[in-house]
Amino acid sequence: MGPRKNTKRVPNFRKLLKTSSVKLANKLKNKQYKQQSVAKKYKKEQKQIRQAARDVSAKTGTPLDQVKRKRRDEEEDEMEEDVLPLDMLEDDDLEYMQSMGQRALFLSRNLHSSEPIHAKKRKNENVVEQYEKVPRYLQTEPEKELIHLLPIKDKRGIIPQSIERPILVKEGEDEEMTEENQQHEEGKETVARKAPLQILTTEELLLLRRKTLQEKKIRIATLASSILTEPDNNIKKLKELRSMLMERDPNVAVTVRKLVMASLLEVFKDITPCYRIRPLTEAEKTAKVRKETLHLREFEEGLVCQYKFYLENLEQTVKDWKQMKKKKSDVVSLKAYKGLAEVAVKCLCELLVALPHFNFHNNIAVMIVPLMNDASRKISEMCCGAVEKLFKQDKIGVPSLAMVKIISGLVKSRNYEVKSEVLKTFLALRIKEVEVKKDSEAIAPKKRFMTCKEKRKNLSRMQRKWKKAEEKLEQELLETEASESKDKKLKLHTEILNIVFLTYFRILKKAQKSLLLPGVLEGLAKFAHLINVEFFDDLLVVLYSLIDSGTLHYRECFHCIQAAFHVLSGQGDVLNIDPMKFYTHLYKMLFALHAGDTNEDVLIMLQCIDVMLTKRRKQVSLQRAIAYVKRLTILALNVLPNSTIGILATNRVLMNSFPKTDILLDNESHGSGLYLPELDEPEYCNAQNTVLWELHYLQRHFHPVVRRFAAHISVGAPSEGSGALRAELSRKHATELFDEFSMKEMTFNPPITSSGSSKKKSAMQSAFLDSDLQCQINRLLETPSITADLKFAEDFKVESYT
Repeated sequence: MGPRKNTKRVPNFRKLLKTSSVKLANKLKNKQYKQQSVAKKYKKEQKQIRQAARDVSAKTGTPLDQVKRKRRDEEEDEMEEDVLPLDMLEDDDLEYMQSMGQRALFLSRNLHSSEPIHAKKRKNENVVEQYEKVPRYLQTEPEKELIHLLPIKDKRGIIPQSIERPILVKEGEDEEMTEENQQHEEGKETVARKAPLQILTTEELLLLRRKTLQEKKIRIATLASSILTEPDNNIKKLKELRSMLMERDPNVAVTVRKLVMASLLEVFKDITPCYRIRPLTEAEKTAKVRKETLHLREFEEGLVCQYKFYLENLEQTVKDWKQMKKKKSDVVSLKAYKGLAEVAVKCLCELLVALPHFNFHNNIAVMIVPLMNDASRKISEMCCGAVEKLFKQDKIGVPSLAMVKIISGLVKSRNYEVKSEVLKTFLALRIKEVEVKKDSEAIAPKKRFMTCKEKRKNLSRMQRKWKKAEEKLEQELLETEASESKDKKLKLHTEILNIVFLTYFRILKKAQKSLLLPGVLEGLAKFAHLINVEFFDDLLVVLYSLIDSGTLHYRECFHCIQAAFHVLSGQGDVLNIDPMKFYTHLYKMLFALHAGDTNEDVLIMLQCIDVMLTKRRKQVSLQRAIAYVKRLTILALNVLPNSTIGILATNRVLMNSFPKTDILLDNESHGSGLYLPELDEPEYCNAQNTVLWELHYLQRHFHPVVRRFAAHISVGAPSEGSGALRAELSRKHATELFDEFSMKEMTFNPPITSSGSSKKKSAMQSAFLDSDLQCQINRLLETPSITADLKFAEDFKVESYT
């Protein structure tokens, strides 16, 4: 015999898998649920059977031996047979039967019919019989009509609900009620006359107002904190908080409305998402979604709705103030409208800056831009500051583009009669690069290095796999960066700058005498390097004609010169234009600056010098550079310390850029001719024949940094050695030094130490001055000063002839 056969079966793969506890629990739950549903169904059927039994017992039974309905002619024959002839009845019986037939209604019924009571009524049934069967009630109270509501389901079952509908009173009854109300009110008035209300004192009114205001504050704080803790579940409380904007108590209405505006502002800034909420489509509304998604949609819809109503309330508050309502209001006085409007405008400005990505941002911009030109200085500055802040923090350009379009439309619609601050907001735009027209070669698509077929031929399978993985990884990295593409940013910036230049050129063409011209020239000076080359010639001609007209202020002339050289320093290098006229105008206007209110404009002059001389040193002659260095040193004696430091720092840079200007530091060199300081031509004033004697006075200046710079320049501005500057001063630009040592706060930087006593001064003066020289100085000081213009060239010629 062979080996014993193994009868055991190999276990199946499904049997080897162990059933999880979760699956067993689910099976148990399903089994219990089926048992419960079967039990509920059985109970429901038994309940229906019992109810049917009760209904049957309550109704009257129908006879089982129902006679079939006969034909009409057969019924008539039987009636004729049953009815007795009238001749066989006596007169008394006949009258009795007729009277009984009139009294008893049941006799009019067809007794031969055997239809059940609950059968349907015929159409030709008598209406009088139905009316007689209805029971009669005495209507002592008005009928109450019930409105059936949705039922409530609990453990006991379904509970129906209903409420009473109020009954409208008729006209006659209304008149009676009005008469009764009038009598009742007259009775109240008589009682009030007999017992007048207690009049509160001023102190009691203030205490009552303080108490009411404290309650309102607590209520506002409670609602706001509950919304901030759980905005998803408490979005309905936002409506309750917003309803407090309509506060009707005249004692606290203004204060409460201001507090609610500020509270809602902070709430919306905190709970609004970082994306724009779009309306749902019809397909999305009908589609089935999860409970979490539905809850999120309800929150977003409620948030957008309340945010819209809040903006409408702010807009209406501003309109009420602008329209200056004349009707009397018991809640808000006419004087309080301005305070409410200022708070509303401040809230709008905060929302404009804080939520540029959210819904209704363009609507806020449309409200803010006209207020930039408002007569109220506070509101105008508030709106202009908000727009500038938006321009500075905008990195992409979408909100800036919308704002620039609205401002440009406002300027054009007002016929260029707006405040200059409105146009100066363009200076805050962060635009440093725009799209440039590309050649056809650059526009043409570049040829790929390898096609798919070439890859298959030249690359192995593993290399193609690695390359595919690298491309996928690069794409994922770009997605995780979540940064806007550079092309989109350049496109938006180009569109913004086109609108800005369109506004500037319109003003240059149509409104050269308007107050907007300084802002236009300042804007051109900042963005001139981004203008297309096609407009350079026309723009330079317009700028020079404006300077040559003589109607511009010196500040506007500085901006014209700065704009012209910005144009020439960028793409304008290819143009063959001689800017000698601009050099002459700037040289002429340097002495318009002094230590008074024009001291702040020295910064613009320093920027012009940097563009005209330092950056274009290869196109500037030596005579022109020496003339500017000499005149700038003279100007340093007549301005404040921060301007003096900036001018000396500029001279230091010029002496390093033009090494031969050290001739101004040599006292022994003699050139041909005489220096003419009153001549306005830098090429022909013979500045190489003079020296920088002003440095000796600046070395004795009260400011220590000025003394240090003057001593540094007087020894030739060395970069090393004992006469060199510290690194913190030598590495900074002239404009940075101007801002660092500014005296706007009426303090010196660094602080100036007090000088010695007056006795030491008098001793030093008597020690250095001769007695004859002192007498001559006193005699000259007593004579009147010469008011005529000094002309050194003519005086020199007269002295030479004599």
